[in-house]
Amino acid sequence: MKQFRSRTAASIVLAAVMTLVGCSGGGGSGTATPGGEPTANPGGSQAGSQGGGEQVTVSMHSWRVEDTEGYAKLIKAFEAENPGIKIDFKPFKATEYNTILNTALQSDSGPDILQLRPYAPGISLAEAGYLEPLDNLPGMNNFPKDVLAAATGKDGKVYGVPLSLNSTQFFYNKKIFADNGLTEPKSWNELLATAQALKDKGIVPISFGAKEGWLLSLSHGVIAPGTYNGNPFVEKLIKGEADLKSPEFLQSIQRMKELVPYFPENYVGLELNDMRTLFATEKAAMFINGSFELEGIQKLNPDLQLDFFPMPTEDGKAVLTTWVDGSYAVNAKAKHKPEALKFLEFMATKQFGELFANEFKRISAVPGVTTDNPIVNKMAELSQSSSTPYLMVVHFAEGQPTTKQTLENALQGMYLDKMTPEQVVDEVQKSAASWFEPFKK
Repeated sequence: MKQFRSRTAASIVLAAVMTLVGCSGGGGSGTATPGGEPTANPGGSQAGSQGGGEQVTVSMHSWRVEDTEGYAKLIKAFEAENPGIKIDFKPFKATEYNTILNTALQSDSGPDILQLRPYAPGISLAEAGYLEPLDNLPGMNNFPKDVLAAATGKDGKVYGVPLSLNSTQFFYNKKIFADNGLTEPKSWNELLATAQALKDKGIVPISFGAKEGWLLSLSHGVIAPGTYNGNPFVEKLIKGEADLKSPEFLQSIQRMKELVPYFPENYVGLELNDMRTLFATEKAAMFINGSFELEGIQKLNPDLQLDFFPMPTEDGKAVLTTWVDGSYAVNAKAKHKPEALKFLEFMATKQFGELFANEFKRISAVPGVTTDNPIVNKMAELSQSSSTPYLMVVHFAEGQPTTKQTLENALQGMYLDKMTPEQVVDEVQKSAASWFEPFKK
């Protein structure tokens, strides 16, 4: 079984975690600024009200507005077992979350529980002293170290309960493909030929938008590994034997440009909601996005016949980009710390993992969780056998601004015809070279 390491190109441990998508899911990974065995009963040994006494309200922030209804069901299950605790879930738009959270933490008005960006952006909050260590929280020892790495500080302490394991890929409309005699592409040229065939029929080939930068690095995270053949190139980067101006990486940017003829005419002004709706209403045949989008797509159109395909590599293999998505942390200055810790203990249980997997159609990070959703199972299986890291989230989410953000801004410039692919890689390499130690050799 392969493992996913924060500084290697191995795969996420998924054999025992079969259960989505920004956000990181979904959402951008801006840097934080300083100052920047599961228990049978949810909550188990942590302090908190059980029945009598005054009710405590615990504040909880997230970047997943679209998951509000699902979280209400998860929270209801916890509150039923813990009548003295009420969870006040408040989500924010993904692109605004980092700024709102950092400002609140700096002014000592942060939530009791906060959704933590994976890897460097979230870890920086721990380094700034904003987070409570969770190493002794019941259930944490059940998570693989590789999964915990996304919320492990440089001090070796764990600061977040992992929520989910994400993948990103091409979703496609099976009916549109079948009606037009098309099959899943097995190479880059086949992908272009498929897109052209759809365009010739008057069908929008790919639902895509360039308004939100994080969607561009996410899309690049799908396209790029198929260009540089996945893990071997990543290993070279980590060792400093290659850099982001390498021909393989440049070609990945050029391919992002090659897809422009197959985007909607007004793609520069489209954001995630537009893209999701375009695909879910069957006005576009393909949609590049994360596993976290599956639940939202199927909610918009329960009858949609969809599937996904991983990016084909130059040597004819499939590669699926994966990463550990955000975890949940407790504010070191939480007003209701015992109760907040109790809810996080619940999040580390198999009970929570199963509720999460079935409600959100996502791969739960809790070991031993299964789902009957065939698409989620397919994602989990490919993540185990054909995984490569989401490069910009796992390895290049540091710097001021982060190298990830630099890529996003540069890609937006490219799509506005203000930058060439060569200029994009120049900017990205310059950013990485300012902090990434292997590039300083």
